[in-house]
Amino acid sequence: MRYMRISRVLRLVVILVFWAGLVFAENIDPNNDGSQYAYGENVGWLNFEPSQGPGVTVGDANLTGYVWAENIGWINLSPASYGGVANDGTGQLSGYAWGQNVGWINFNPQVAGDPTRYGVTIDGDGNFDGWAWGENIGWIHLRSAAPVAYKVQTSWVTSCKVGFDDLGRFVGYWLQSAEPLPADLDDSGTVDFKDYGRLAELWLEQCPVGWPLGK
Repeated sequence: MRYMRISRVLRLVVILVFWAGLVFAENIDPNNDGSQYAYGENVGWLNFEPSQGPGVTVGDANLTGYVWAENIGWINLSPASYGGVANDGTGQLSGYAWGQNVGWINFNPQVAGDPTRYGVTIDGDGNFDGWAWGENIGWIHLRSAAPVAYKVQTSWVTSCKVGFDDLGRFVGYWLQSAEPLPADLDDSGTVDFKDYGRLAELWLEQCPVGWPLGK
């Protein structure tokens, strides 16, 4: 009996460590203003940065991680089959996410004669827009200018992109050598032109995992 209890505790520790690592990887809602929710009329709110479990990481080639929806459970953006959700580098998304309870969700649906519902995009500031489609759950809206379904919360998802906010924080650390140094991008112990070069290389790209100049 004692062995079984120890075994359960060890499994729990492994699970918690695994999920904690995935949580660290996400780069949604860089300004901590709640820009992490999409909305489906038939399924309610979908959280791209859940407080428990893994969130979503947006890359220049694809999206990885999981979205949490209270009414339908976890949605995997990078399932092994169908290739997951891809990003063409300009912010046009395509491919399929998978929900165990709802099936496939298409991030680039084509609706003849309805240009307002045509796929999901990410603009130069990291803002999601457009519609995803699930055959079993209907439309999911990634952005709205007004409250949805009589709720105060708006449908709004934003990812971290390297831009002027990062440059402003970088300037604040210029030539400093005292810890902490989030702008020391090459781990040299000081903030200099080499770090600025790294910032320039990433300009307007999705923030790398663990981006130190982010939130």
